[in-house]
Amino acid sequence: MSDRVVAAFDFDKTVSTRDNVIPFLRAAVGAPRLVWALVRTSPRLISAALDDRKRDAAKAALVRRTLTGYDAARLTEVATRFADDVVHRHLRADVVERVAWHRRQGHELVLVSASFATYLDLIAKKLDFDAVLCTDLAVGNDGRLTGELAGANVRGAEKVRRFDQWLGDGPAFVWAYGDSSGDRELLARSDQPISVGRSPRRAA
Repeated sequence: MSDRVVAAFDFDKTVSTRDNVIPFLRAAVGAPRLVWALVRTSPRLISAALDDRKRDAAKAALVRRTLTGYDAARLTEVATRFADDVVHRHLRADVVERVAWHRRQGHELVLVSASFATYLDLIAKKLDFDAVLCTDLAVGNDGRLTGELAGANVRGAEKVRRFDQWLGDGPAFVWAYGDSSGDRELLARSDQPISVGRSPRRAA
């Protein structure tokens, strides 16, 4: 076994009790604008529900409808309040205890998630993670969001690519925790995969 041990956690429905992208967009733009955006992107969302490969495009379209032109400084303020609410009300106690266990063992902790960096960086700091690999939002020179993602959506194979890039070439024993099809590749890449359902259990 390598001296370096890393525990990689998905966030939405793994560390958190819920998906957080839609609640964050609601906090940022309000329910009426979010509903309008969901209606306008509903064909893409329905297609994504039927075909997992189309989820990235559906997410990008929803971000474009909701956050184009949004002031980045204002979004940071929203993200600060949102992160506090998630930490106090929307974390899984069982998985947070697993995070604490890994920390006590001296393992490195990394979040690998499709959630947005604007709030996930803050949550990771509160939970004492060492690194965050997640989806970011592009900001223009005017300090406003362009409505585009800054790079790829971090799910599926992109999770493995980002994780391996962060990990580097040296040996490491890797634990991975996830709950969905978007975590399948990361679980398969790990030495000790844990599929998180109603309670953490070892993946088949």
